[in-house]
Amino acid sequence: QVQLVESGGDLVHAGGSLRLSCAASGFTLDDYAMGWFRQAPGKDREGVSYFSSSEGIRDYADSVKGRFTISTDVAKNTVYLHMTNLKSEDTAVYFCGVSWGGLVRIERGLPDIRGQGTQVTVSS
Repeated sequence: QVQLVESGGDLVHAGGSLRLSCAASGFTLDDYAMGWFRQAPGKDREGVSYFSSSEGIRDYADSVKGRFTISTDVAKNTVYLHMTNLKSEDTAVYFCGVSWGGLVRIERGLPDIRGQGTQVTVSS
């Protein structure tokens, strides 16, 4: 069964750090383009970070550059989002997504599969 499952969301104080995990099953994660997205109440979905091993691309939204890092563990078939210096505006449901058709679909916010999401709440 093809599936993505996120974990790691929590309530943290501003300035704190979290690491989100997205475990893939049913396929090899590193063969495809992947990304982290977030959606806050009343706001549009926002792409946070994208990564494609085959295309050699790793990118971040301007709002998180220098604070968030995307990484993968091939052995665990998992992608992570390391978040530091968290701000109240980072509060959102975060979810990961994978595209079978390359990074362009991830960049357009159109992953072919996505997880259920994990809540990150940053208190100021």
